[in-house]
Amino acid sequence: MAFEGLLVTEIFHSLQGETSLSGVPFTFIRLTGCNLRCVYCDSSYAFKGGTRMSQGDVMEKVRQNGAKEVLLTGGEPLLQRGTLPLIQTLRAEGYRVSIETHGEVPIREASSLARIIMDVKTPGSGMCRERFRENLKDLKPEDEIKFVITSRADYEWAREWVLSGNLPVREILFSPVMQVKESPGKYEGVEPRDLAEWILKDRLEVRFQLQLHKLLWGADTRGV
Repeated sequence: MAFEGLLVTEIFHSLQGETSLSGVPFTFIRLTGCNLRCVYCDSSYAFKGGTRMSQGDVMEKVRQNGAKEVLLTGGEPLLQRGTLPLIQTLRAEGYRVSIETHGEVPIREASSLARIIMDVKTPGSGMCRERFRENLKDLKPEDEIKFVITSRADYEWAREWVLSGNLPVREILFSPVMQVKESPGKYEGVEPRDLAEWILKDRLEVRFQLQLHKLLWGADTRGV
């Protein structure tokens, strides 16, 4: 019999570190597996492994945490067949559900059930396939689009998308990714102040964000 639950890397209670709900307590469900390999990925430990859990076991963990906001992340949560049934159960119990997705897999069914945070992959990610274009029509105004900026070229690419008027959401997020000292040359990296000044100079109507959880607990801490 095929396994009908979920492959889970971790479930934890913490503050949302990004999006327009930054600072709000959430239960995070990090599902295992991703079909992309972004050069700056900070959750590569979720590519493989994980624990097989029934939906009931996942729900019990969520109830124990107590937060009414739940984020499904990864990896790529929409690669697992058990994700949509889990969202339906969460909603039935009154939880508000968000999904962080790279937008390279269809979002239509999930969009009707949850708030979508679509992480559009810039050229600097090494994974800019632009399949997210097919999902733009399924985004709702209350969903959010995130651009992770690795360089000035990434910024200009993302800026063109913002100015195009083709992003059908109210919240557009720009996040800087800084050079990893242990891996020089892997990607250019952007200083947060530089990105902030570019946004202000160009009068872009976007939300600048830093990863709050990393500022509080450090870049290498899991489960926060």
